[in-house]
Amino acid sequence: MYNDINTSIEKHRIKFNKYFRNLLLSYLSENELSKAMLYGTSNGGKRIRPYLISTFSKIVNLPKNSYYRLSAATECIHSYSLIHDDLPCMDDDDYRRGKPSVHKKFNEAQAILAGDSLHDIAFEILSDNKTHKDAEVRIKLVKQLSLAVGLKGLAGGQSLDLKFENKKTNKSNILKMYNLKTGSLFYFCCMTPFIMTNQSTKNINFAKRYGENFGL
Repeated sequence: MYNDINTSIEKHRIKFNKYFRNLLLSYLSENELSKAMLYGTSNGGKRIRPYLISTFSKIVNLPKNSYYRLSAATECIHSYSLIHDDLPCMDDDDYRRGKPSVHKKFNEAQAILAGDSLHDIAFEILSDNKTHKDAEVRIKLVKQLSLAVGLKGLAGGQSLDLKFENKKTNKSNILKMYNLKTGSLFYFCCMTPFIMTNQSTKNINFAKRYGENFGL
């Protein structure tokens, strides 16, 4: 079973990476910032978030083009968060999965701008009618991603991570940090295919809870 899952994840990763790169290139230019953005999204990850999106999308029969675009937006956010996490003012990491981090490959200013720009492209992708023809659905997606990555999500969790670094804290604080920093983007992955296919509130909330627990 474990090998089957790994094989499935790897096959999906190869297909998604090709799609993701081509989609990104359609937004980028021939300049230093674009090179930093492309580098920052090619960090060798397993693309677990897109894999979750594809799995939940197949449950509700969401078309591949729609869930690939949703996955691309999510990976833009995930990549932005990793670029910023590695900065000297954050976790101060010179390497990401064995490769120089973006601020070491380019410079700190370009890394900040690359992360900011990937963050913005994510919302550009979600708000495009190629992702979903219904504007109300697209507004819901934008709202959910905003909640997942802001004060009540990823950014808030990173703030707590920095606050607790090298300090003793209790279990409740640690769980809150992980629920925000990691769980929020995972619940976005699981619940949004259900939102895009107008599933019941009960099913959407179930998918959200699954994502939260998976992230934790």
